[in-house]
Amino acid sequence: MKFRVAREVLAEAVAWTARSLPPRPSVPVLAGILLEVEGSQLSVSGFDYEVSARSEVDVQASEGGRTLVPGRLLAEITRALPPHPVDVVAEGARLAISCGNAKFSLPTLPVEDYPSLPSLPSTAGTVDSDAFAEAVSQVAVAAGRDDTLPMLTGVRLEIEDDLVTLAATDRYRLAVREFAWRPESSGLSAAVLVPARTLADAAKTLTSGPEVTLSLSSGGSGEGILGLSGKDRQTTTRLLDAEFVKYRAIMPSESASFATLPVGLFTDAAKRVALVAERGTPLRCEFTPGQVTLRAGGTDDEGQAEERCDVEFDGDPLTIGFNPTFLLDGLAAVHTDRARMDFTTALKPAVLSGVAEPTSDEAGGGGKPAERGGSYRYLIMPVRLPG
Repeated sequence: MKFRVAREVLAEAVAWTARSLPPRPSVPVLAGILLEVEGSQLSVSGFDYEVSARSEVDVQASEGGRTLVPGRLLAEITRALPPHPVDVVAEGARLAISCGNAKFSLPTLPVEDYPSLPSLPSTAGTVDSDAFAEAVSQVAVAAGRDDTLPMLTGVRLEIEDDLVTLAATDRYRLAVREFAWRPESSGLSAAVLVPARTLADAAKTLTSGPEVTLSLSSGGSGEGILGLSGKDRQTTTRLLDAEFVKYRAIMPSESASFATLPVGLFTDAAKRVALVAERGTPLRCEFTPGQVTLRAGGTDDEGQAEERCDVEFDGDPLTIGFNPTFLLDGLAAVHTDRARMDFTTALKPAVLSGVAEPTSDEAGGGGKPAERGGSYRYLIMPVRLPG
């Protein structure tokens, strides 16, 4: 194997693939990155039996072949190379890398022991890459991180024809996002559970092209694979074999009161007040017509903070407590200037959603002052307040 490639191109491909390498591989070869040259194309791949990643770049090749090298070390080297073309040559059990005056020689791993990467399942459809990345980031924030509860570490992905619904929960909050996409065939219906961390990382790093292609195997969830591919990159992940919660039954269908919040001002106020909130203590929110008062702390042994923020509030005065981190996560995910929070009682979940900008009729007084906007909903459990 012998080829020449631009340093930036090689470094980017290797760095992206190295992100999927396991920190503690079950067998030594899984710590490697597979380099394959065929024609004028270099394929850079990684696999750990659960997640695979492949990046393809054009090179000037004089000899094809394949070799397996330590992945993280290769990523560090390619990132540190000077800004010159890179010459790579596989010679026996070594890989030689030359760039300007810098030269490296790396030991190779036994390529014959490396497992075959899974191929992409059949194409299910495509979605705009920016829209997909935004939707996944909005939902994945609510996924659990306790691996002993695998059903909570995933994102539920539901497909019904031209509509995709994503949902995730850690029992204390629930995020749901719907968006349109372009299915490969009409009438498509599917529901799978995808590891949240893998999905979030893939969605964030597949935005170099205008769209992302989703591929889905037809087997059961335990044997299923989800494939995601963008420009010159593709990744697969094994689906979680777990039953997701019936989240639609959790989401309240009506509310007794609601507040319309200026997201930026309210977020800044909540961050300031939360500075004195000890770990596990709530942020107290007292809603009255025209304003909300935020409080934290209160005992003689801890700091205290209070701040008022102007809001629109419709309903009887309400005092409710939230985990400040969970509340701030939801506010950061709505991606609108204003957000609406619906309440039933102080002891039942509140629902945060984005508020669309008023139409010209609304601006002129001909419409409702605040419409529930967008297709993103973030349910957050309240924290019982002292007294």
